[in-house]
Amino acid sequence: MQTATSDELSQPPVPAKSQRPFLPGWETIALFLVILLIAGIRFRLREMPLERDEGEYAYAGQLILQGIPPYQLAYNMKLPGTYAAYAAIMAVFGDTATGIHLGVIVVNASCTFLIFLIAKRLFDQTAAVVAAATFGLFTIRPQLLGLAGHATHFVVLMALLSIYLLLKAGEARRLWLYFCSGIFSGLALLMKQPGMFFIVFAGFYLLWHEKQAKAGWKPPFTKLASLLGGAALPYLMTCLVLWRAGVFPKFWFWTVAYARTYGSQLTAHQGLREFANRMELQKEHISLISFLLVFGMAAFLWDRKLKPHSIFILGLLAFSFLAVSAGFYYRGHYFIVLYPALALLTGAAVSSGTDLLRKLNLPRVLTIAPVLVFVTAFANALYAERAVYFEETDYQACREIYGTSPFPEAVAIADYIRANSDQAARVAVFGSEPEIYFYAQRHSATGYIYTYPLTEEQTYASTMQSEFIREVEATAPEFVVYVLMDRSWLRHARTDDHIFRWADAYTRDHYSLVGVADGGANHDIYRWGADARSYRPRRPEVVLVYRRGR
Repeated sequence: MQTATSDELSQPPVPAKSQRPFLPGWETIALFLVILLIAGIRFRLREMPLERDEGEYAYAGQLILQGIPPYQLAYNMKLPGTYAAYAAIMAVFGDTATGIHLGVIVVNASCTFLIFLIAKRLFDQTAAVVAAATFGLFTIRPQLLGLAGHATHFVVLMALLSIYLLLKAGEARRLWLYFCSGIFSGLALLMKQPGMFFIVFAGFYLLWHEKQAKAGWKPPFTKLASLLGGAALPYLMTCLVLWRAGVFPKFWFWTVAYARTYGSQLTAHQGLREFANRMELQKEHISLISFLLVFGMAAFLWDRKLKPHSIFILGLLAFSFLAVSAGFYYRGHYFIVLYPALALLTGAAVSSGTDLLRKLNLPRVLTIAPVLVFVTAFANALYAERAVYFEETDYQACREIYGTSPFPEAVAIADYIRANSDQAARVAVFGSEPEIYFYAQRHSATGYIYTYPLTEEQTYASTMQSEFIREVEATAPEFVVYVLMDRSWLRHARTDDHIFRWADAYTRDHYSLVGVADGGANHDIYRWGADARSYRPRRPEVVLVYRRGR
């Protein structure tokens, strides 16, 4: 009797080709329409003001384009991959909010296309289209901040490129494909630290795949070495570049020492509470899709077509959840890294359900019931958010999603600073609104573009406050923007209030009030010059603009 070779056994199972109640090539048209719809929604809102994370990436990317390395004028615990990605986007589309959002459209469309390719390789056309549509829908959900260009979009792009190449490597058995897969998983890490879990997933799946193929020790070891070597390369190259730029100590402190402290501030119990709160938002308007997700997970137990891929899908789901859970913060946009796994499960559910109904010899029209369920769920989710997606202006959508956060005000404040200063002028923002630096096209007087670390209950907080004060006083910025909003500071029960006492005294002794931005009500009110000094704000939370001199 002829036995299968080790190479044959190592090939991933090929799903049986089942007939679908659609014309050939329909999936290409459907994918195009999905991408067009999601891109169209994003394009309509392309001028929406940047939120603070986008402002951080945009300002850091702007500095890179000026030849200034990360961590020199902008401190943060994130790795610099997204800064470089923003710099590339702005080099192509322009350093404006519109240019950035156009770049994010390209990134999101690329992710959707990769989800389609992966699902089609694992399952079939129906699963591929459903998975692509699910991913696209999930990534624009307003309550989870999906419309903004967060680092997690870039993590997902690199992770999906890594996964796609990993699947191809398992078929072609080429070491260079494993190496390239490793490079992209390493880039996922470079975009943001939770991307590390996609490196671990790639290594886990490679070893499991080789075990199924009953290969000897040497082949899997060589492949794993190629994968991990590729994964390490982006980080090592980044360290080398930043060392040569003279900012490696700052880079290491912020991305390792402080990041470790930041990631350990919440207990597991606090994290569980955060997770429960976020899950309430996750299921809003997508109850039917949640049902399909559960069905998709169950289908791996009995569907012979899906079962060979169960380890891949469930492993991806598990490691994606670990990426979301880093630090136990569970912020809305963190879930973007979980969406590829959820999208694949939804696609598997619809495909499996269609096959099951066909096996029951039901009338042909009834076999597409799972597809109709998904289309209904998709349409319902769009309809529920129709105001943001199709009706509101960029400004209205920003207020709808972010409330009174001063993102629209940042545009007007920056315009005033840019019109009343030369390019050499320095600006200090007392608050966590780095988008002001980006819009104003002026350098920060301090590397602390976020003031959150200064008010946290962590080891370095007091030292950071002293450094912030020292940098601002040494630079003597021409403008100070004082953000009197808690969400821009996030005080804690044991926050050291020294920074606030200093800020009040410093602006009083050295600066004059030249602007008030009073936003967030029915309309925004701005007062400049002498009008600012006589204006009485409608509420305590306002943004004050000061200019040096009495």
